[in-house]
Amino acid sequence: MKKILKIAAYLVTALVLAIIGAVAYVSFALPNVGPADADYKVEITSEKIEHGKYLANHVMVCIDCHSKRDFSLFSAPPVPGTEATGGERFDATMGFPGVFISPNITPFGIGEWTDGELFRLITTGVKRDGSPIFPIMPYHSYGKMDVSDIEAVIAYIRSMDPVETNHPKSEPDFPFSLIMRTMPVKASFTKKPDPSDQVAYGGYLVTSSACADCHTKFEDGAYTGVPLAGGREFAFPDGILSTSNLTPHASGLGNWTEEMFVQRFKMYGDNFVPEKLKPGDFQSIMPWVMYAGMKEEDLKAIFAYLQSLPPVDNQIEKFKPNS
Repeated sequence: MKKILKIAAYLVTALVLAIIGAVAYVSFALPNVGPADADYKVEITSEKIEHGKYLANHVMVCIDCHSKRDFSLFSAPPVPGTEATGGERFDATMGFPGVFISPNITPFGIGEWTDGELFRLITTGVKRDGSPIFPIMPYHSYGKMDVSDIEAVIAYIRSMDPVETNHPKSEPDFPFSLIMRTMPVKASFTKKPDPSDQVAYGGYLVTSSACADCHTKFEDGAYTGVPLAGGREFAFPDGILSTSNLTPHASGLGNWTEEMFVQRFKMYGDNFVPEKLKPGDFQSIMPWVMYAGMKEEDLKAIFAYLQSLPPVDNQIEKFKPNS
């Protein structure tokens, strides 16, 4: 009996040491994406700034999350005056494992960052101190973009006026605080396709816009659905929103024309005035007002790419009001 107890004690001790070792490894060795390039410097030109402005506002929509959104209005447009200053809160009420606050990305917030540190953050999700960010910023997608596009975004945010803010720090729940450290991977950049190859270029824009992040079913901390077939749920105070199926099935975009697709975005352009929502009204997580500024040729390319996907039968109930 004593021998059995001794063996059991050894096994328990070994297990505890293994767990401690694993936690220590994750805590101190990860993420492992390599150091930021201390000599990396983005050349600032007016062309880069303008292109970065387009990407940050209408394709990658960085400004959407890095502003405070007004969820009392349809599509929750950024509150005027908060653009790029951060402060938007993502927490358990929306299904997030902790409290995450978007940071200020004006020069007030990033002034001490080198270009190499910003580049690593955007493309791998690793901060200056080596810790990871929550992947609500789709750095896995940004790490597959063309380097020139990332540089354009850096040039643009460098050109902004600094706006002073004081936001609380993000606080991930345990054990997600450890799991987050395993998520960053080294970037695998691609060359942006020529726009004349509409499907390939559209696929690049879909990656840059991280469409699949929202338009893929997500359950228990993992993607479980077919990419871009919709079905991811977002909790709102008045009900559950499910994202649309973007594949060319009749339950998705199968009956849509290119003109219908482009118009769906452009209807939220400069003349659109977001309506004040009443309790129980349909709300959308989609930042329509920002995507409305996308160039028509880019929207057409996205549509061409989506139409090239295998059709997936996935009928979506877009909004389920709370009973």
